Amino acid sequence: MTSLVHIMQSLAQSSSLPLYQQLQRALREAIDKRVFGPDEALPAERQLAADLSVSRITVRKAIDGLVGEGLLVKRPGSGNFINTKVEKNFAKLTSFSEDMLARGRTPRSVWLARSEGTVTPEEAMRLGLSPGAPVYRFHRIRYADEIPMCLEYATIVKSSLPALETVGVSMYQALEEAGNRPVRALQRLSAILLNAEQAKLLQAKEGDAGLSVERLGFLRDGTAVEFCRSYFRGDMYDFVAELST
Repeated sequence: MTSLVHIMQSLAQSSSLPLYQQLQRALREAIDKRVFGPDEALPAERQLAADLSVSRITVRKAIDGLVGEGLLVKRPGSGNFINTKVEKNFAKLTSFSEDMLARGRTPRSVWLARSEGTVTPEEAMRLGLSPGAPVYRFHRIRYADEIPMCLEYATIVKSSLPALETVGVSMYQALEEAGNRPVRALQRLSAILLNAEQAKLLQAKEGDAGLSVERLGFLRDGTAVEFCRSYFRGDMYDFVAELST
């Protein structure tokens, strides 16, 4: 009921906009202010129309507009839900924490492992290091607003960070403070099915759709400092890229 009161108050303000746009704006404001919880269903269109004293056509036009904006998602037979998916610009090199903060979400991590060691043959090849070169490894679950979004397995060249404990919420922030933040990266995106361990850690089901992202990060002089594999919940993330000729 609190959600409807908020919407009714917004609609009560005078406006020259068509009614469906007023409702659309009121719903958008409610979503932005998190009046509705993550992945929460909106009241049924019939209920919204009755409670707000507007036509169902007005409600449908408002909702269709928000679906087009990506704020709502229609689930046939279930209703209209707040879209909890995050769009990640695949062409822009930003950290998970930066992406979440930019969208008004609160990032945090649960550490699975944080260790110092020497490169594996694959890491040595990817990072251009000699056998036995020292590295730091950071394995964690990345959360946004208490929702597990991805598993991150990062290997960082030891010389690029002052200490293992330097990395807190954001690894890129720690690298930036050390003067070694990557300025470009090669990324590979693959569709996967989550295995039993991944699904358990991400609070999903084994066999659910997921996304695997492999990233190799470089400094301005071409030195590789980061090799990272991340596994995202397919129902929580969309990767987008802007293309031009």
